[in-house]
Amino acid sequence: MSDNPTRNGSHFSPEPSSRGSRPVRGGDTRRSRGSSTPDRRAGYAGGVSQRSVRATRRAAGNAGSHARGERPGGPRRRWPKVAFMLLVVCGLLVGAGTLAWCHFSPSGKAGGSVAAGQRVTVTIPEGSGGSQIAQILLDAGVISDSGEFFKAVQAQGAESSMKSGSYDFFTGANVSEVVRQLVSGPNSAAGKLTIAEGLTLQKTAEAVGSSGIGVSAEDFLNQAKASNYVADYPFLARAANDSLEGFLFPKTYDFGGTPATADSVIRAMLDQYGQEVASLDLASAEARIKETYGIDMSDYGILTLASIIEKEALNDEDRSNISSVMYNRMREGMALQSDATMGYVTGGAVSADDLKTQSPYNTYLNAGLTPTPICSPSLASIQAAMDPPSTNYLYFWITQSEHVFSETYDQHLQAISNAS
Repeated sequence: MSDNPTRNGSHFSPEPSSRGSRPVRGGDTRRSRGSSTPDRRAGYAGGVSQRSVRATRRAAGNAGSHARGERPGGPRRRWPKVAFMLLVVCGLLVGAGTLAWCHFSPSGKAGGSVAAGQRVTVTIPEGSGGSQIAQILLDAGVISDSGEFFKAVQAQGAESSMKSGSYDFFTGANVSEVVRQLVSGPNSAAGKLTIAEGLTLQKTAEAVGSSGIGVSAEDFLNQAKASNYVADYPFLARAANDSLEGFLFPKTYDFGGTPATADSVIRAMLDQYGQEVASLDLASAEARIKETYGIDMSDYGILTLASIIEKEALNDEDRSNISSVMYNRMREGMALQSDATMGYVTGGAVSADDLKTQSPYNTYLNAGLTPTPICSPSLASIQAAMDPPSTNYLYFWITQSEHVFSETYDQHLQAISNAS
């Protein structure tokens, strides 16, 4: 089965801080400005001793304190410090409020007129605050008044739940509906990349290049080497030919709101593969296969067989039965004889002459599995490769309208004849 949805039959051949001013101390205030030495005249006038002068001054100072109602010998007045601390706290509160307002506050109305009802695509970058989102929507004409937008955000409690990504909106849209969509998540195909099940590495690169996310097929292929990622993804340790074939998990990926690179795209696919297989008990499956068929299978072998199943099957029932056929043939020492493996070499249809051409991927001329997977299989195909049903099938004939599995070669030929 090729990447083309039209499929031929498969068959087998015979085998901020404030500064306050310090309070003025009580006592002698008659020192000369800029000098720390007492007035000499005060020390010797009339023959009065310096000690007497100081005592007189202290008494005058205490009398002044009594006049102001202070307790003699008591602590200095504390209200200047308290007032200073209150001013600092108020300043901090005002500053925090200002920052919050700047982060999430109305920024005005649209500067120009935009005709309502026009479809526009906007991208909300990751980490955008409320004001930034409002400005993006204003600039695109989706909303005309950010004040109304903020009211809707607050009414829906959506301040922290609006998501980044690409959105399709109509200009002049209902503000509440806009907020609801931002909470729901991106709804635009812009920035999205769909990798179908059964795509080869080459076809995956082509899909990336034509997706519009800004990564060329050439850059993708140059980066897609197992050696670039094995340190972060241990499941790549057994990958042959330095190839990521089979590991680029099929899924729709959303790169809206984030700049995509070949590296980020590949890592997203490898992350997904790791998540998908994390719940699979591959070790137990391999032990059962060893016990039932006498075949040693590794995680990489399971993935490789799953890729062949993916290319040959048209539905889930096919997947299970094809898995059984492959294990039965390996147990009997028979070649797998899958047209799909040579299709990996030709990149499409396979002729009779192709099946006579020597290649490590020619499973008519070589026993066992191919050196690498031949595509990125679905999770269903991986599960089929892990758990084959017990059958005696050795052959299958599958077309768009027929799915025939046979135990003998004569039965297989009859199935082909009946389809003619």
